[in-house]
Amino acid sequence: QVQLVESGGGLVQAGDSLRLSCAASGPSTTYNMGWFRQAPGKEREFVASITWVGLYTYYADSVKGRFTISRDIAKMLYLQMNNLKPEDTAVYYCAARGNSGSYYRQNDYPYWGQGTQVTVSI
Repeated sequence: QVQLVESGGGLVQAGDSLRLSCAASGPSTTYNMGWFRQAPGKEREFVASITWVGLYTYYADSVKGRFTISRDIAKMLYLQMNNLKPEDTAVYYCAARGNSGSYYRQNDYPYWGQGTQVTVSI
């Protein structure tokens, strides 16, 4: 069983940067991991994903070039968010999955954190 705890959310202004962290605990570190977000009144959507050895990363078109996903051997997952926009306002979730499934499909991720709020003001 993998447990995920996000941190680092907050209120920032447009153009600012923020780094989200996700601490993973459990018996194994061989999980592919991702970030998803859910804005008010909208469905949860894929943001970024990274393979368990960190060799491959994937991004939603809306964040490509502004967000960077990374991980380290201490079971930490990060999302560096630069040039934030008001449309990035959402609850951000960390998620983990095994080797099956798709990196962008949330139903393929069995493990989820509780989420952290990111609010970007104009």
